[in-house]
Amino acid sequence: MNIQLLPLFYLPNISWFSEFLKKDSEVILEKFENFPKQTFRNRTNIYGANGKLSLVIPINHTGKRLYKETEISYAENWQKQHWKSIKNAYQSSPYFEFYEDRFAKIYENQEQYLFDFNLKALEILLNLLKIDQNIQFTEKYEAETSALDLRQEFSAKKESKKNFENYYQIFSEKYGFIYDLSVCDLLFNLGPESLIYLRKSI
Repeated sequence: MNIQLLPLFYLPNISWFSEFLKKDSEVILEKFENFPKQTFRNRTNIYGANGKLSLVIPINHTGKRLYKETEISYAENWQKQHWKSIKNAYQSSPYFEFYEDRFAKIYENQEQYLFDFNLKALEILLNLLKIDQNIQFTEKYEAETSALDLRQEFSAKKESKKNFENYYQIFSEKYGFIYDLSVCDLLFNLGPESLIYLRKSI
């Protein structure tokens, strides 16, 4: 059994899920790392009417550095803004209405910590995707690990190296296919076939 060490992202992208779902692998999510700025831990990319759109969760700079202690800022109503952006982007997609009410629950509660918010969002996504997977966490930070270390594997600043098979995207006639967006892009466009797509992409 291979062990994979993964970071926890905000509405993770497709390449993250292709690692998370690998057969014969045990996934452990990193909980004790220092919070790295400008990563997918507090941002995600969706396909908006004008192309790729980044949604960023604002954080409080309290001086605490651990990811699990990183607090979300609610100075602005970003939850309302993010949900509005997602609705505007996907309300015409084939499966948006099917998932809308359950997906909206991601934005109902104001979690204090980013890690907790991302975990609850992931649990909702797994439920929508019909993925039954036990989630485990690190118990301390280890710079060197015997696991396959994917904590730095996904960059918010560079394009993904993985080329996934094209699927239907609602604005692709205007801007072409955009690779490796949040899994919600897959969910709203492919619906129940999303899990089949993800398993093929492994």
